[in-house]
Amino acid sequence: METTSNSSDFIREIVKEDLQAGKVQQVVTRFPPEPNGYLHIGHAKSICINFEIAKDFNGKTNLRFDDTNPLKEDVEYVNAIKEDVAWLGFTWDGLFFASDYFEEMYDRAVVLIKKGNAFVDDLSAEEIRQTRGTLTEPGQNSPFRDRTVEENLDLFARMRAGEFKDGEKVLRAKIDMSSPNINLRDPVIYRIAHATHHNTGDKWCIYPMYAFAHPLEDAIEGVSHSLCTLEFKDQRPLYDWVIRECEMPHISHQYEFGRLSLTDTIMSKRYLKKLVDEGVVDGWDDPRMPTISGLRRRGFTPESIRTFVRELGVTVGSGEVDYKMLEHYIREDLKLKAPRTMGVIRPLKVVITNYPEDQVELLDAEVNPEVPEMGTKQIPFSREIYIEQDDFMEVPAAKYFRLFPGNEVRLKNAYFIKCHDVVKDENGQVVELHCTYDVETKSGSGFTGRKVKGTIHWVDAKSAVPVEFRLYESLLTGSKEDGDFIDRMNPNSLEVVHGYVGADLQTAQPQDKFQFFRHGYFNVDPKDSTPEHKVFNLIVSLKSSFQIK
Repeated sequence: METTSNSSDFIREIVKEDLQAGKVQQVVTRFPPEPNGYLHIGHAKSICINFEIAKDFNGKTNLRFDDTNPLKEDVEYVNAIKEDVAWLGFTWDGLFFASDYFEEMYDRAVVLIKKGNAFVDDLSAEEIRQTRGTLTEPGQNSPFRDRTVEENLDLFARMRAGEFKDGEKVLRAKIDMSSPNINLRDPVIYRIAHATHHNTGDKWCIYPMYAFAHPLEDAIEGVSHSLCTLEFKDQRPLYDWVIRECEMPHISHQYEFGRLSLTDTIMSKRYLKKLVDEGVVDGWDDPRMPTISGLRRRGFTPESIRTFVRELGVTVGSGEVDYKMLEHYIREDLKLKAPRTMGVIRPLKVVITNYPEDQVELLDAEVNPEVPEMGTKQIPFSREIYIEQDDFMEVPAAKYFRLFPGNEVRLKNAYFIKCHDVVKDENGQVVELHCTYDVETKSGSGFTGRKVKGTIHWVDAKSAVPVEFRLYESLLTGSKEDGDFIDRMNPNSLEVVHGYVGADLQTAQPQDKFQFFRHGYFNVDPKDSTPEHKVFNLIVSLKSSFQIK
């Protein structure tokens, strides 16, 4: 994988200064997803930042699952996350689960209780919310805040033993109900949940809250630089408080960077899960989804995503990024990798009336004109071919240079043909064209006679492979202010059509990528394609209005 050692940003400068000053001996970062859904492109940014910064300073990166909520987490998500991180090109140094530390977290909560820094509260979640205060008004102390250390230790042990129902009691940190930072107003650090955990089974019925567990996990693993997105900045004082007051032997430090938001899609696991659960999309890996698995199935490459993230940089601020920028980098990556070929998405049959009926010839074509070393291939050509419906107009518009009655065009890699007859069905729709060809105009023959303005693509009908094309547009339309995201679902986000590809794609395998002349880049769908029925997903069109500044 390509190096990033020439990169520079505010976090790398902090790391460099910490190493030079001897504050840290080794850089240790971590990527800590909660296994409650599939990763999306925003997580890809965090993955790249954590792994690449550690790599740049000869450090280590752990993959850690913050699995502290058994009600939402599942081993399916654990496996999917591992697959996504590996597919992006990264290898973790340690694989950990927050649930592996539950015993130590419990012990550290006991430390807080013994110091008078935590108490068992009988208030309900709604009562805690009502007494929390506002940004301008302080919160109210719980009537259970002054329980004795002995009483709190007894109640917390009984919580663990399963004596109480869900929601009946919680453990709260005792910090400051008048703090201007609401996160420090006696936050809940343990709650009761009688639920089977994917990793620990039924061993526990109390679970630590993320804000309590996360800093402890970092400290236990010796994380030097805990890198997270900007929405966690207000929780940094609580992060530091937990590590300090729980008397952790290693002190980790949190640093925040701007999160990634893309136009025309959704960047929330909760909303993405709603789309999956309600059947709006074909699972987490639907090619319209911004999930890493969806982008992979659509045909994006790990190289294009890493380059996209790298070009965004590591900044303090957050901002919405045009989806066209992501598309730009997959075009840039594939233009030198993907073979060029021809596919007809909406076929119209053409009979070349003066071409010998039983003749089939093989024509030479470059695999990729931009990469000569990819060589050439041969494509069959015979009396009947398919062209695109859009490449013919019975009554041509102004400046229309493709096929129409009496007009001549070049078939790419083949001959000039001229239309002389049109066949229609009973509804008046054009279903077949009759043309003639000029044998002297074969591509590569050195023909220097008349010129034509139009070149169109085609597929030989005799050897054509019928396939399914899935054409994608953005998942959402309109601005974020235009109502609920479900109301903004683009009804044209997926169009399924059936057409043909050349015989050279008969053996195309899942995840093989091609550039179809004039259409764009396509990927063989890994989920629905079979040897007998190939499905091609549109990755991205050829044209872009995006400009790299």
